[in-house]
Amino acid sequence: MTALPSLRGLQAFEAAARSGSFAAAADELSISAAAVSQLIRTVEEQMSRKLFHRVNRRVVLTEAGVEMLPRLTLAFREIGSIARGSDAFRPRLVVSVPPSMAMGWLSERLAGFVASHGAVDISLRGDDDPVPFDRELIDIRLSFGPHYREHPSEEIVRDAVYPVCAPELTAKTDSLAGLPLIHTDWGPTGASFPSWRTWFEAAGIEPGRTVQRGLSANSSRAALDLAISGLGVALAQGIYCAGALELGRLVRANALSIALRQPYCLTIPERSARRDLVAAFRNWLIEECRRSVGSPVLG
Repeated sequence: MTALPSLRGLQAFEAAARSGSFAAAADELSISAAAVSQLIRTVEEQMSRKLFHRVNRRVVLTEAGVEMLPRLTLAFREIGSIARGSDAFRPRLVVSVPPSMAMGWLSERLAGFVASHGAVDISLRGDDDPVPFDRELIDIRLSFGPHYREHPSEEIVRDAVYPVCAPELTAKTDSLAGLPLIHTDWGPTGASFPSWRTWFEAAGIEPGRTVQRGLSANSSRAALDLAISGLGVALAQGIYCAGALELGRLVRANALSIALRQPYCLTIPERSARRDLVAAFRNWLIEECRRSVGSPVLG
């Protein structure tokens, strides 16, 4: 049987790499910084691999160290659960989605997943692309477009944008051109989303100067909230606005929608792909996305 490196040394490495400091690792482990350094040197000798570059009193993870850190963090987390006893063990799931989805759409639905799958610790992250899968131990990522070809990804649904507003706004005019517009700064993926100018051109309407006027928000969720408040018409993705349309909080200001150029994709790193909890969440999330995008109010 191959000799294993020092468990205490691995623990010292994981604490130092995670915290970014030998001193912080020493405080966590209740030993001296010199002891942390010696433990790590011992592990490096046992594994014949450098884990840190030591440069001018600073330490930087080597490629081997970067590779080891997330695996050791997960391993020590599992060991901690075992040490606390089987009754203390709760599976953990790290889910990363676009910020607008985390702020409303998914957070409003998670109770349904928890109710059907029992006690589970879920870390919900609202992230822009790209996300650090290994550093943050992300189990599943929903993104707009295929950003992560180094991990297994799948296209799950295609969406469109719809001009939507509060019901009282449509009573004031029969022309969308006469309503105040809400613009969305889509962020890093902005080039892939239709603008109001794109919508007016597709509708065969001369936008004039109105296409540059109105409110502006830096997230899809914020733009949708402004529309619900009656402040104007927003171009909203179906996945986000379907629920408000079903409840009557929003109405379609015009029948014309514009398909998005890219699909929503799910990415699951190989280290998480075989976990039953990840598979269950994947299936549930795909169903929720398809239910929203396929809502009859968007037809």
